[in-house]
Amino acid sequence: MSEKTGTFVVTHAESESAVVRDVETAQVHTLASNPGFEVHDVLEGTVAPEPPLEVAWQVVEVENRRSIDLIDSDLEPTTQEKSLAAEADVGDLVTEQRAGTGEIHVLSLPEDEVDPAARDVLDDEETIARAAQLGAVRVEVRRSADDGVVSVRYLPD
Repeated sequence: MSEKTGTFVVTHAESESAVVRDVETAQVHTLASNPGFEVHDVLEGTVAPEPPLEVAWQVVEVENRRSIDLIDSDLEPTTQEKSLAAEADVGDLVTEQRAGTGEIHVLSLPEDEVDPAARDVLDDEETIARAAQLGAVRVEVRRSADDGVVSVRYLPD
């Protein structure tokens, strides 16, 4: 095995160890120690197998570290987001680039599926991985059961 450089999300963290996941390949690496990482931290850096057994990994270099905030917003989806959902078939996901950087994902759903879908998005590791890929530091989930809309906003600094 050799060093791997990339973007990693911390999926589990304890005082003695941590688990990071490569956002591009989804490969999971268990770290032999935890240098202060917390769940949802995003690391851009290099990890390598720890000798002699090379079953655990160590962090060789951290070029950048940030955390991603997951926000279960009490705000309604925007007019634009509701419009995107109205144009989509129920169950469809619409992806829209934000002005500047970031992305908006809009789901059109039956009313009774809005709250469970929003919770699923907040609990899904893929939400954090997508945020890491986009360079986002905040993910805001908005919903409107009346309109059958869940919006996921990946926001930069």
